Amino acid sequence: MITIFIDGASRGNPGKSSCAFVIEKNGKLVEEKSFFLGVMTNNQAEYNGLLYALERAIVLNEKSIQIFSDSELLVKQLQGFYQVKSENLKPFFGKYKVLKQSIEYLEINHIPREKNKRADFLCNLELNRTFS
Repeated sequence: MITIFIDGASRGNPGKSSCAFVIEKNGKLVEEKSFFLGVMTNNQAEYNGLLYALERAIVLNEKSIQIFSDSELLVKQLQGFYQVKSENLKPFFGKYKVLKQSIEYLEINHIPREKNKRADFLCNLELNRTFS
């Protein structure tokens, strides 16, 4: 099983955005990556972090995945507790459902922001690098 921490950031909402993921296996870093996304909302950035992470996990042929995010909205939507009502999030959720079919076991967990520091740091680093 791999563990993935994801995050998204938007400076302004919508505004210049980034996302990041950190993949660990048995407590050791496998890979971390951040992406500049252009202008979008924070929630869209969070979904991008999820999608990039799942795509990478599939490329790595990982079939059992734990995801950790500090976005309560994203986690509750993925767990089925909240409906995806926003038209600008529906395409992201649709892509998530397609990617999910390639994974045997997927667990989505909410964590406090302070437990997601590395992914948050990578998001901000990407934004600072892009706009310095």
